[in-house]
Amino acid sequence: MAKTVSFHTLGCKLNYSESSALARLFAANGYTVVSQNKPADIYVVNTCTVTEHSDKKSRNIIRRLHRKSPDAIIAVIGCYAQLKSDQIAKIEGVDVILGAQKKGLLLEEIQKVERNRSCGNASMILDVEEIEKVDSVYAAFSSGERTRSFLKVQDGCDYKCTYCTIPKARGHSRNLPIAELVEQARQIASLGIKEIVLTGVNIGDYGRTTGESFLDLLKRLNEVEGIERYRISSIEPNLLTQEIVEWIASGTKFLPHFHIPLQSGCDEILRKMRRRYNTLMFREKIELVREYMGNPFFGIDVITGFPGETEELFMETYRFLEEIRPAFIHIFPYSRRADTPAADMECQVDEQIKQQRVHRLEALCDRLHKEYCDSFKGATEEVLFESTIKGGQMFGYTRNYILVQRPYDKELIGKVSLVVLD
Repeated sequence: MAKTVSFHTLGCKLNYSESSALARLFAANGYTVVSQNKPADIYVVNTCTVTEHSDKKSRNIIRRLHRKSPDAIIAVIGCYAQLKSDQIAKIEGVDVILGAQKKGLLLEEIQKVERNRSCGNASMILDVEEIEKVDSVYAAFSSGERTRSFLKVQDGCDYKCTYCTIPKARGHSRNLPIAELVEQARQIASLGIKEIVLTGVNIGDYGRTTGESFLDLLKRLNEVEGIERYRISSIEPNLLTQEIVEWIASGTKFLPHFHIPLQSGCDEILRKMRRRYNTLMFREKIELVREYMGNPFFGIDVITGFPGETEELFMETYRFLEEIRPAFIHIFPYSRRADTPAADMECQVDEQIKQQRVHRLEALCDRLHKEYCDSFKGATEEVLFESTIKGGQMFGYTRNYILVQRPYDKELIGKVSLVVLD
């Protein structure tokens, strides 16, 4: 009887694409992949470490899985495993620990544990390495949804933001060659998937490994038959060039939907974060995109409660967001991470104040998002419907990422339909 394996993934879409690729690898080697709510012989926890809450959530999942199936093999992989393997090693039930860049060896390590157990030896394998020594990047795309796939195009980051541990966990910026990514996109199209979201740690920095450019990648992917829509998951404002914007707006498959990290609308805080832009540049990029695309969807990341953020400086961010009017704000309270410059900065902000500011920004986000969606009422938009059904309703997104729901109709799944927004 085939061994069963279940994947539990935390964090970014990059992690989800990698988990999906690993699941396909296990399936191709005779394992049965089961859903998270079912018992399994093997549990894989693909971790995130962007905040202390992420670390805690990973630990809780590991403990819960061990209580649920004490004899199961538990493998912990990903960014938290890369940076805090010593913490994970103390958790009962863990058999394999693989850092962010050794995920591709998961099957091999699991099989080692299986052989050891068959011989009566269940010793733990610790296989975390120095990330700086890793130059490779392996291909991955998600395939769990019938309508959308997340395609990994790049990994790692060379930026040195003072609050972030991801460069230590993921390593330096590197990428797959365009030819390989085009082949991955063709595989996705062969599955009947219509939309691809490009993902990575810093995808606008694409080309460090191969000498190619991000725009070259976009142009080649645009030619892949069967894929009707592309989205760019997140791009740094300093890397979103006029040439890229002009080309996307010229009639391509890339949609008017941009996820751009701001982190702070206060230049003083941006300097302390070591971000590579100021509010003037950010505003100019927003205006540039709107000049070419009208009213695209902007999702913007903001960190509140960074060390030294007074009420006055917080209000600079608040007012800046009111002025640039994004369609959505992804809000994160600053999380103090060990071994980062920000962790040792003076004037750390009280946790209660952080949460108060989060709530204020959430209210602003709700208002701005409603205003954006309301501005399209009565418009006819292209919607790609998904297979999810809830309360007799199905869901899909317009080109500019407005969520639409309609009575469930199986014939609409995976198809782009014209819908009048109400």
